[in-house]
Amino acid sequence: MRLLLHNRPLANQLKQTGILLLLILILTGCGAGQYLSKGDKRFGQEEYERAIAYYQQALASTNNPGEVNYKIAESYRRSNRLAQAEPFYKAALDANFRKEDTYYYYAMSLKANGKYEEALRWMKDYMRVGTSPQLKSMASRELENLQQLDGILGMHQRYEISNLEALNTDASEFAPYVLDNELIFSSTRSPGKEYLGNGEGFLDIFSTTLTDSIAEMGGAVHKYEGISMEEMHDALPTFTNNGATMVFARSNEGTKKGRRNVDLFISLRRANGWSEPKLLSINDREAWDSSPAFSPDGKTLYFTSNRRGGLGGTDVYKSTLDDNGRFSKPENLGPGINTPGNESFVSVGPDGTLYIASDGLPGLGNLDLFRVENGKPVNMGQPVNSPGDDFGIYFVNGQYGFFSSNREGGKGGDDLYRFEKSARKQVNFFVDGTLYQLRDGARQRAAVPNHTVTLQDEAGKQLRPTSTDGSGQFTFALDSASTYYVIAEKPGFFTARQRITTVGKMPAQEDLEDEVTEVRLTTVLVLNEIVKEKAIILENIFYDFDKANIRPDAALELDKLVQILKDNPGISIELSSHTDARGNDAYNQDLSQRRAESAVEYIISQGIDRNRITAKGYGESRLVVKNAKTEEEHQRNRRTEFKVVRIQE
Repeated sequence: MRLLLHNRPLANQLKQTGILLLLILILTGCGAGQYLSKGDKRFGQEEYERAIAYYQQALASTNNPGEVNYKIAESYRRSNRLAQAEPFYKAALDANFRKEDTYYYYAMSLKANGKYEEALRWMKDYMRVGTSPQLKSMASRELENLQQLDGILGMHQRYEISNLEALNTDASEFAPYVLDNELIFSSTRSPGKEYLGNGEGFLDIFSTTLTDSIAEMGGAVHKYEGISMEEMHDALPTFTNNGATMVFARSNEGTKKGRRNVDLFISLRRANGWSEPKLLSINDREAWDSSPAFSPDGKTLYFTSNRRGGLGGTDVYKSTLDDNGRFSKPENLGPGINTPGNESFVSVGPDGTLYIASDGLPGLGNLDLFRVENGKPVNMGQPVNSPGDDFGIYFVNGQYGFFSSNREGGKGGDDLYRFEKSARKQVNFFVDGTLYQLRDGARQRAAVPNHTVTLQDEAGKQLRPTSTDGSGQFTFALDSASTYYVIAEKPGFFTARQRITTVGKMPAQEDLEDEVTEVRLTTVLVLNEIVKEKAIILENIFYDFDKANIRPDAALELDKLVQILKDNPGISIELSSHTDARGNDAYNQDLSQRRAESAVEYIISQGIDRNRITAKGYGESRLVVKNAKTEEEHQRNRRTEFKVVRIQE
């Protein structure tokens, strides 16, 4: 129930389809306007699951599908199911719904599904149409974040992760904590009244015995009695080092007039159980105060709050505990850690290292996990982070621990995962490149600054974009044993493409001296200007004597022209064949035409539209070397060329 605990909705899917069915039966007979009105009412009460049900009914008969799809998307977003909102934002835009924030949140939903290149494109569209100063500031920050993805994607293989399948359910499990050989966590698994915000149960605190075997965990799960209350959200406990004091977050009394914000509560361990929880003095009655975490010595309490005076949505604060059990005035950790976004789910490692989740720092998804080093958050990289929400990490020791994620492939909305430091030394691959352009007739190529370069996998799938710096330089992080293409496009220029591979370039483990080693490859991309009617020679297109069939070596060269045509779909070309001056004119003309047609038919067989390419044989009419005498000079005359004859604007 992250909605109630962090001023943001919980990322979970509707699991009680029977409720949806019942609603449909109850709502029979209502028109689109009535459904929309009822949905708006539920939306205003933050009962997003009910709102979605009404909006879905309205969608069947409305004459304004764009607005209704937008409201469905917003319901998913506000209940922290941003990835599920993607198709509804798209449907709204496809229906010509042009509320400006649709562009921004559609881009964010694409990012939540790992579609980084599309997210970048739509975020740029928002910057073009947006007028909201706040959203434009957020969009500008997101553009910067999206363009820093490669450094994050390169930070992988430090940990091995496993889903706690025996413990996780189709409900939500998150916020792990280990105390006295017990794994303590928060979950919506309790039966009973559902929370209307997302159709799940209310949050309670649970524990199970910690075992070395993941398969054995989850067999005996117990609720923290005396803490968890009916129709209240109780979650995110933290303890002093001896386990005698617990601080946790509680929210929503379950009534329309009850306390709907989040506060921190404290409880003390007694012989007969936990004492009745009391409100902490550091709470702000007008704010959400949540995500508590004690330092290892129990003297400092970190927490998150959206109280006035902060830097963004929720910020990280700290308060010290004196010998009399009194907490000091909370102190904001400042702009080195907090951003205009949301920082939440604080935890502290055994060595005192601070860990946070943030959606305001460069990351792979909405929430990413960060380790604070020298006062600055450092993204923990893959596989701990993903396009989903990754948060609530807890280190049992320096080698392993647990965290929460709603990534694809889990059992419920949020799942618990175990991570363990890999024994293998880490190797990170990168490619560093420079993008140039070369205009026709220019003596030197010029670097292209602030221009998009895209990384593509071997199968042609667009992976992610980056932008060149002021010197035209760019960097991508790469996986091991993989092949890629780096690609740049610019109107008026042929698309630039270079193949990059890390296959066979992994150093042997015994040769690695450091725990982390970088292997950096280099490449150069050149955008060549397109000039109509300018002949470009295709090298190494050879034919057997007196024949026009395409030899295997010629096919390899023609494949390069096929790629040029695929990369530049707006151009049409003439492909020409030329002979040397030996033989009579008529024979050479016929042979060159047959060779040109043979080459064109091969190119068409590779998927190029016939209308984009014309075959032309010139025989010996356009000799490069007149009066050729040597075989080398005759070969220069026996050539295959192409020239651009049309450019579709």
